[in-house]
Amino acid sequence: MQKLIYLFLLFGFLSFSQQETKKQVTAILKDSTKIEAKTVFGIDTFGTLYYTTENNSFHKKTKDTVISYANFQLGDITSANTFNPLKINLFYKDFNTVVVLDNRLAEISKIDFNVTQPYKNVSFVSAGYDNTLWLFNEDFQYLELYDYKTHKTKLKTVPVQSEVLDLKSDYNYCYLLTKNYLYVYNYFGSLIHKIQNSGFDSLAFNKAHLILKQNESLYILEKSKTKIQPITHPKMLIKQFLVTNETVYIYDLNLLRHYQLKIE
Repeated sequence: MQKLIYLFLLFGFLSFSQQETKKQVTAILKDSTKIEAKTVFGIDTFGTLYYTTENNSFHKKTKDTVISYANFQLGDITSANTFNPLKINLFYKDFNTVVVLDNRLAEISKIDFNVTQPYKNVSFVSAGYDNTLWLFNEDFQYLELYDYKTHKTKLKTVPVQSEVLDLKSDYNYCYLLTKNYLYVYNYFGSLIHKIQNSGFDSLAFNKAHLILKQNESLYILEKSKTKIQPITHPKMLIKQFLVTNETVYIYDLNLLRHYQLKIE
């Protein structure tokens, strides 16, 4: 009988502790910026904006200047990773090509995977450390960490078994979102977490937080955590979303809204 009472008290304490650690996350509107963009790909802590316009030009807009890059032969820019402003990578999926730019938007490298040996059919690209890129190989259904200077693959992950929806990374971590799971890898390619996907369709990431979208709702996964929690925010159409430090940016109808994350 005493053992039963002890177990009851123990489970009650654990449940209470879990409730105490559950956090309330709220997005509070702080500011907004008018911008006519086709796609907004990034914004840094200084307010520098990276975006494309309808003519498929890529722009870097600071407080004082706007500089641009265009390669019309490659068509639409599928994705742009601005995590490292000294090595911005633009992915042109239709041409299976990545262009790496410096901070003045001058070309550093152009990687045409149609002519690499062996051939790579790439569907997602994100930045890695030094001169590496995380690539999702569509034919073999795995991630590769590819060094575009030496043209060598440094590592490959185990193939995934469901459709890939999104890919984001920094120097230390890579997040691969599939229809079934969210996979979290370190820079060695080791799988750290495998979290069930309960309907998320895209993600945004910076050094502090991972933000996931499900329909018109946003959720947060804090670094080194495995519990995905909802963000309380106004109802709206979320065309695009970004995250920088404690700020979530939501873009729609030529307006970039700035929301401060409050975690309690």
